[in-house]
Amino acid sequence: MWLKKSESSLTKKIKNLADNVEEQLRFFQQIGAGFLNVSEKTQILPKENREEREAPELRMKRLESAVLSCRGCRLSETRTKAVPGEGDIRTGLMFVGEGPGRDEDIQGKPFVGRAGQLLTKIIAAMKYDRNQVYITNVVKCRPPNNRNPKPEEIEQCRDYLLEQIDIIQPRVIVTLGRVAADFFVKSSLKMTDLRGHFYDFQGIQVMPTFHPSYLVRNEGNKSLKRMVWEDMKKVMAFLGKK
Repeated sequence: MWLKKSESSLTKKIKNLADNVEEQLRFFQQIGAGFLNVSEKTQILPKENREEREAPELRMKRLESAVLSCRGCRLSETRTKAVPGEGDIRTGLMFVGEGPGRDEDIQGKPFVGRAGQLLTKIIAAMKYDRNQVYITNVVKCRPPNNRNPKPEEIEQCRDYLLEQIDIIQPRVIVTLGRVAADFFVKSSLKMTDLRGHFYDFQGIQVMPTFHPSYLVRNEGNKSLKRMVWEDMKKVMAFLGKK
């Protein structure tokens, strides 16, 4: 009996040590330490294994700290504030845009400008409060002049986004715009053909739709708004929202 208890205690100690080493490796990779080479990119952890990891709130807090201090690419040199994301980390619905804009860069929060105000209205029309979903971007720092993020910038932020998805385990991810759609769905289809359909990403349903800023720039185009709403109705139906 004593031997069995001793073996159990030793097993727990080894597991805890391995978890600590893994967490440190992940952290060093996230801050851009070039001398470390973790074998594979972050993978979404199966739901049944989540309880074996630290609490989601602690994991998200640790990730946000890493994002705020990240100097992994040149976007960190021109940003005012990094924008990790915000919302309910236990939600079934996640929104992913391409990157922060001017207002987001100033406030350190995602989607707070004109496009963000429209997104908030869309979320409300879906019968959610903004704090009941999670909102983030593919890259966490503003690209200069709101240009599209470069491939190397997306790659640098890749693990941050995948870690957020692993923590939240949403049932649906709504991608806003082409850059976000391309992160999850590799396709040569035009956005008008890509949107409105569910795609699988490691067991999570992904719904591409137009970026709210595109709707703002084409404010008089009612057909665009209609298409986005049709997309969101499919998401609502999947999530059981009436």
